[in-house]
Amino acid sequence: MKLIIQIPCYNEAETLEVALNDLPKHIDGVDVIEYLIINDGSKDNTVEVAKNWGVNYVVNFRNNKGLARGFMAGLDACLRNGADIIVNTDADNQYCGADIEKLIQPILRGEAGMVVGERPIDDTEHFSPLKKKLQHLGSWVVRKASKTDIPDAPSGFRAYSRHTAMRLNVINEYTYTLETIVQAGRQKMAVTSVPIRTNAELRPSRLFSSMFGYVKKSMLTIGRALMMYKPLYCFTCIAAVFGIAGLALGIRFLVYMAIGVGTGHIQSLILASMLIIISVLCEVIGLLGDVISANRKLLEEIQFELRKMDYGKGHEEEKTSVGEDE
Repeated sequence: MKLIIQIPCYNEAETLEVALNDLPKHIDGVDVIEYLIINDGSKDNTVEVAKNWGVNYVVNFRNNKGLARGFMAGLDACLRNGADIIVNTDADNQYCGADIEKLIQPILRGEAGMVVGERPIDDTEHFSPLKKKLQHLGSWVVRKASKTDIPDAPSGFRAYSRHTAMRLNVINEYTYTLETIVQAGRQKMAVTSVPIRTNAELRPSRLFSSMFGYVKKSMLTIGRALMMYKPLYCFTCIAAVFGIAGLALGIRFLVYMAIGVGTGHIQSLILASMLIIISVLCEVIGLLGDVISANRKLLEEIQFELRKMDYGKGHEEEKTSVGEDE
């Protein structure tokens, strides 16, 4: 059983060594622990710090490509190097490295393929009251969109089994945290969470420049992911809004016609017709999206089989009977 701990890095020379020193060197049930960093176009000596510390693998980007691209590149490198479990953590030492043992236990027991660390948000001193409320609100939206019960969706402290990692695809270029939960939930993967501890803040977050920007990008990410995996549901909801409004205006016009004063309300009839046409178009788009979604599922199955051929069998597959999956 091999565990690889990956850390996305962008100009993390000042904090990386602190984070690396906090990582576990031995965990019961794990034979080998290795370490990997994703150098996302750092301009400082992040790579030198990592190599001097003794990390096993370095994935290099010449320029900054963003957290989501770095995360997927790290998964690819971990799978190619035979990881049975992959843990993702941050270079700013936000998460307590000792909790990695707790994080991977559901995977070792075969209970889950993806485990998300639940931070004590309300007890985190460097989180402002507004940020705490937004964290809870965002997690609630993700739970509804993904049909999971993950209490801390934005947490980047996560563990993935080999099979689950091979099934993940991140489309947006902003962050992987929200999209992967929606994807896992909609694909009915086994997802769970465990409570974890956090360390004192070493530097401010670089993921977003403002709270408004974070909320806007997060909502776009959730919406896009939901439309990818449940297009018929999404566009039917949109169609229903326009359809109900159009029918209401149409009924209103008919009532005026019945009482003999419909002549002055032609505008309502025109608007009702337009809204009903928009509703029908949205429903047609939803049906087309549903057909495309079915093709996407077939492509994902093909991609999964190709990845198994490319990456090779891992410890998890040896324990799994033929045809059984996450």
